[in-house]
Amino acid sequence: MATIKELSLKCGVSVSTVSKALNGYQDISEETRALVIRNANEMGYFPDANARALKMKKTCNLGVLYMDTSNQSLRNEYFAHILAAFKEKAAKRGYDITFIDHNIGNRKMSYLEHCRYRNFDGVCIACVAEFNDPEVLELVNSDYPVVTIDHSYNGAISILSDNLDGMRQLVQYIIDQGHRKIAYIHGTKASVTHNRLVSFNTVMRENNIEINNDFILEGKYRSVTTTERLTEKLLGMSDRPTCIIAPDDYAALGILNVAARMGIKIPDELSVAGYDGITFTKSLEPKLTTVKQDVDKIGAEAAKQLINLIESPMTTSLENICLKVQLIKGGSVKKIDV
Repeated sequence: MATIKELSLKCGVSVSTVSKALNGYQDISEETRALVIRNANEMGYFPDANARALKMKKTCNLGVLYMDTSNQSLRNEYFAHILAAFKEKAAKRGYDITFIDHNIGNRKMSYLEHCRYRNFDGVCIACVAEFNDPEVLELVNSDYPVVTIDHSYNGAISILSDNLDGMRQLVQYIIDQGHRKIAYIHGTKASVTHNRLVSFNTVMRENNIEINNDFILEGKYRSVTTTERLTEKLLGMSDRPTCIIAPDDYAALGILNVAARMGIKIPDELSVAGYDGITFTKSLEPKLTTVKQDVDKIGAEAAKQLINLIESPMTTSLENICLKVQLIKGGSVKKIDV
């Protein structure tokens, strides 16, 4: 196997430049980085992980906390795309990722204990059952650099979609289509849920539409069964809504299932909207009206900010980074006469 000195001679650059190129440092040109990586691949050069860890005082391994409450694991399309983009960006900067768990073999440990056992350089909190879980808070408040997705903590960088603007666009579009009796099945308590509820209420009031509190129900993100149960409740009302907004696109299947069982036509007799803009909605007929989140950018930005915080903590601020969203006007919301 080639040595780093042989690689530097082949590239015509110093050993330190080769090291910087392979470890994602930003003070070399992209041309030099590409040259080094191309020759490293051709020569079969791989840096010794243990030696690199000792020299750089880091393992180049990132922990990812992902505990999906819907039992879909990585088949959850929304988070699967985010984590794929996170992994790809991390790999380009020379980092591996490992999922954080409660178990190492038969030994149980806390999230923080697992991070220390694996000696991670930093942690991404992508999805947890309860953001205020004491073990999660212990990890956030530890000395590890932390980036979170879809939730804000003090002492961590947060990557968020613009949920206020996304819900504003969605609700205003539904109102512009003539709807006044709009129900919203929202997700469980979190900053994302709070901001979407704030935006929902604000837009309704701006349009002088009275909010029916019976139309606002707490469901669960990515839970078809919960959304089905709540949809049955809404459609069983004598004065039922003309449009139901689901917590997310996957949960919107619950509304569609109940409508099909009751013989209610979408969108002629009931309009439906989701949130996320995941791929499968394009195959629905009619196509689902939704808000598309940029999952690739969310994942890539999370990796970028976490690695910046690890490598340049004094020049990387702890902030909420809000990414733009896009309204997708499908055929599931009907224009009705006011």
